Amino acid sequence: MGSAVQAELMKNSKRLVPVLITVVITGLALSGCSKIIDTIQPEKSNQFTSTQDLAKNWNQRVTWLPADATQITTQEASAGGAAILGATTPTKLDVSQCAETERQSAPAYSEPWSPKDVYVDRVFACGDWAVIKTDSGWYGWTPNDPDEKSVSPTP
Repeated sequence: MGSAVQAELMKNSKRLVPVLITVVITGLALSGCSKIIDTIQPEKSNQFTSTQDLAKNWNQRVTWLPADATQITTQEASAGGAAILGATTPTKLDVSQCAETERQSAPAYSEPWSPKDVYVDRVFACGDWAVIKTDSGWYGWTPNDPDEKSVSPTP
């Protein structure tokens, strides 16, 4: 009778192995979910209603953006770094933040909301950002070229 009990236990444990493996794999996948998503989709988009919303909820520094900017849209690498930003505002850029220079860089991304022609002759260098005027406001990208950055009044 002892061997019959052992045989039954072995039979039941063999049924549990696939269930346990599934539970472990699911747990690992869920705990590393953001890493998996970043690998599958290496870019992310964000929309912000105001510069206050942007400053509070985005990890990139955009000190050049006029305070009254609205309808702010970004596209960036999930891991951070390269990004583009478009914003609506009638306000000019602050000359203490930006200086006009020859364009030597280009955006890493192009989105339907991006300007059609980003390959203009001149840009505003605003720290790590290259910025151009659009019909509705401003469009910028980071990183810019080191020579552009060297012209900027801000780091």
